[in-house]
Amino acid sequence: MKLEILNALNAERAARRAVVVVTDVASGEQRLVKAADAAKDPLGELLEKRLRMAKSGMEETAQGKVFLTVHVPSPQLVIIGAVHISQVLGPIAKLLDYDVTIVDPRTAFASAERFPDVKVVAEWPDVALPPLNVDHYTAFVAVTHDPKIDDPALIHALERDCYYIGALGSRKTHGRRLERLKAAGVREDQLSRIHAPIGLNIGAVSPAEIAVSIMAEITQRLRQKVDKAEAA
Repeated sequence: MKLEILNALNAERAARRAVVVVTDVASGEQRLVKAADAAKDPLGELLEKRLRMAKSGMEETAQGKVFLTVHVPSPQLVIIGAVHISQVLGPIAKLLDYDVTIVDPRTAFASAERFPDVKVVAEWPDVALPPLNVDHYTAFVAVTHDPKIDDPALIHALERDCYYIGALGSRKTHGRRLERLKAAGVREDQLSRIHAPIGLNIGAVSPAEIAVSIMAEITQRLRQKVDKAEAA
């Protein structure tokens, strides 16, 4: 690998941005494609598919065989609320190789005893979230049902490029949430990014089932191609 490609690769990885190194199998020539540029690349569809799946591999193209080496940051899950759902959602996400952090200023809930295997930050969102470096490879879930905690946390997430943002609550509850966030200056296009009611509609009832539905929706959002109209 040429030094210039290696340096560019290391810079993108350090910034938690996905890249693909395209290697022409016949000639050995290599080039680096940033995730932000993948769609307009001649191999755009193949690159976007590999980026979604976070999987390297050989591909046959009109120009011959290429090997696509995919570098995708490890996803993280930030859960706002140390509640019953979080006690199941955190371990499930860890099994799926997510870096999980639970944020809740209520120390009676946010304790190591209730969450022995998950990182817990017992601080308000304005203190806890900046050091977490919430970014495009972050799934963000608000489940406290307390506007004083959920709302500022959601505003923080909406100001960043999280691939998934979800909030617990009925349609009526979410309607009131949207009004509060609008009053706080959040734009309509940002508000449309919130998944609420949260989770895939599988008829979930118990905290464990709701956690499964949330993790399923997060996985769907990460792995499946997003419709352009939906993303707009």
